[in-house]
Amino acid sequence: MTTIAADISQASYIGQPISRVDGVAKVTGTARYAGEYTAPGLLHGLVISSPVAKGRILSIQSEEARAVNGIIKIYSHENVKDLPWFDLSYKDMNLLPGSPFRPFYSNEIQFSQQPVALVIAESLELARYAATLVRIEYETAPFETDLENNLENAFTPKRGKTGYKKPKNRGNAKKQFTKADVKIEAEYMHGAEHHNPMELFSSTVVYGKDGSLTVYDKTQGVLNSQSYIARVFDIKHKKVRVLSPFVGGAFGSGLRPQYQLFMACLAALDLQLPVRVVLTRQQMFSFGHRPATWQKLKLAASNDGRLEAIEHTAISETSRFENYTENIVNWSGRLYSCDHVKLDYRLVPLDVNSPLDMRAPGAATGVLALECAMDELAYKLNIDPLVLRLKNYTEKDPESGKPFSSKNLMDCYKQGAEHFGWEKRIYSPRSMKQGKQLVGWGMSSGMWDAMMVPARAQAKITADGKLVVTSATSDIGTGTYTIMTQIAAETLGLPLEDVSFELGDSKFVFAPFEGGSATAASVGTAVLFACKKIREKLLSLAKKLEQSPLANVQDEEIVFVNGRICHQDDIECSLSIREVMDRTGTKYIQEKNSDLRAMFKQLGYARNTHSAIFVEVKIDEDLGLISVTRVVAAIAAGNILNPKTASSQIMGGVMWGISMALHEDSFMDHQYGRFINHDYAEYHIPVHADTPDIEVIFVQEKDTVVNPLGIKGVGEIGIIGTAAAVANAIYHATGKRIRDFPITPDKLL
Repeated sequence: MTTIAADISQASYIGQPISRVDGVAKVTGTARYAGEYTAPGLLHGLVISSPVAKGRILSIQSEEARAVNGIIKIYSHENVKDLPWFDLSYKDMNLLPGSPFRPFYSNEIQFSQQPVALVIAESLELARYAATLVRIEYETAPFETDLENNLENAFTPKRGKTGYKKPKNRGNAKKQFTKADVKIEAEYMHGAEHHNPMELFSSTVVYGKDGSLTVYDKTQGVLNSQSYIARVFDIKHKKVRVLSPFVGGAFGSGLRPQYQLFMACLAALDLQLPVRVVLTRQQMFSFGHRPATWQKLKLAASNDGRLEAIEHTAISETSRFENYTENIVNWSGRLYSCDHVKLDYRLVPLDVNSPLDMRAPGAATGVLALECAMDELAYKLNIDPLVLRLKNYTEKDPESGKPFSSKNLMDCYKQGAEHFGWEKRIYSPRSMKQGKQLVGWGMSSGMWDAMMVPARAQAKITADGKLVVTSATSDIGTGTYTIMTQIAAETLGLPLEDVSFELGDSKFVFAPFEGGSATAASVGTAVLFACKKIREKLLSLAKKLEQSPLANVQDEEIVFVNGRICHQDDIECSLSIREVMDRTGTKYIQEKNSDLRAMFKQLGYARNTHSAIFVEVKIDEDLGLISVTRVVAAIAAGNILNPKTASSQIMGGVMWGISMALHEDSFMDHQYGRFINHDYAEYHIPVHADTPDIEVIFVQEKDTVVNPLGIKGVGEIGIIGTAAAVANAIYHATGKRIRDFPITPDKLL
């Protein structure tokens, strides 16, 4: 017998650091994005935005603009009437309680930069010029955009968006807090943040002779966009095809169809010509943002560091027309063992557009406050911040009482601390220096849901041994193309070059939008099962062949490797997939799968990713300039499909956490009700010079419950807790607690 162990290892792709299969297309420019598709006679649209925050349009004078040669049409509330969406329940698509924003519905102005008109021209330059000739007269009304000045107007939402969980209390936190030995109380504030993906929101719509639409859209869910268009314009779904094969970043901003999609479809249907609408960078600040949030934490503990009471209140902004909700305070009831927990979450309606999910929505905000408060409590107790967390570690979800499907946070603490050198930390603030720089070390815990939702995939293998797998999912830069190719290739034992995965097309089988770190588990499981069904059919065909060497081999002794169906111990006892299909006259085998049985197994367990983040900062003692110099992120996220793409996700999340702590702030001028730093020049994000040495550790974690692949998403967990670790390191360096984020030099000085 000849062992095929070497051959098997050659065909093992899951867990390998495979480079992105779409990488060459991206770096060579052959990958096309929504605003790069063209068609004969393509027209260009430019959106005109309101300069006022609240009021109404009195008049629109567009005669001069329409007189410009090459201007096709100008749309506004004056000539856009009676669209079907105004009579339909739209709540199942916008996912938020309330009435969604509807462009051109009336003359009412609900927020600054609201789209009020659309200029369609033969070129973008003409559209820009003509837009300057449109005269719009407004009547302004009193408005309010300041969260902190309106905290007393907060209300408790009765319902929330899809996925929102009303906070649950337990025990008697108020009574326990009163009689506790040690207690801290602190308030935290952070302003709004905007997603700022590199690719601008764009839609290119091609009108077909049969009245159909082919739409190239920047979105995290092509089926979302398809359903939106069909409902709003009363078109059959099958006449709308939405494509989004490449997305230049989104971070949650593409979860809802944005208004350029409406604009482009409106004009294309009316003019029966292809139309492209691209938003400007400034207009990217006109929809969706991480909401400004005020938080109050009260922690109580015994003298030995056992948590006895947690009280966490969060008040966030929302729009006047929708109730945007996040699971902000919920994490404080789940991260640590504590019998007495009181959680309160409220909203303040303001004259802004509705906030929108942004990487790790809710957790990035709530864990920031909780983990800063835990650091404060540790110093009040005079114990190491890591020791405090170890004392309150729990193996069961304190909220539900369910065991975790897997939880290796303890090893995250251990390995993260070892790699960082935490044992060398001098406890007292301002105790570590390097020349004129103060050195600080801080840490934090992190937690996110390990979600899996229904999804489908279709796989088709042809007689030449080539496999194509499709699903209407997205790849917003996370590596979806690559990991799905790996799963498919390994399941059928094919070389990577013989497998292709296609996505971002509404004609493909169902997949949810890409968000919540759920895509790898959801679509990955569907890909696995679809390929397994092909595998079963191939094996059945192979066994039925005349004089088949596999006829009497047990199924469990079969392996698929390097394009062959083999006995696990004898490479000579094998048939190639091509040979099987050729000899049986099989042109192709096609299967699709949506096996939901894997989800029922999860019901008795809490399913989460966990992390421990360790951060070093250095601060100029004279100027207050802060540099994050070192980060160690230890992550427990089940089976890691691809360490290269997964590490990239964690590093991106860590950088965003640093940005949340030190850089990002969408500055609202309350005199005008407008975000005024609405461009890359003034909206501060970290650059290469701000990037520290980041070490990512994936702690081994076997999970047979969470899904058949044992995987948990990593898109969100990298950002959660990082900002708190930075803030805690700053306190250790300076002895100053800054609770207003971002932490800028002026706040230190």
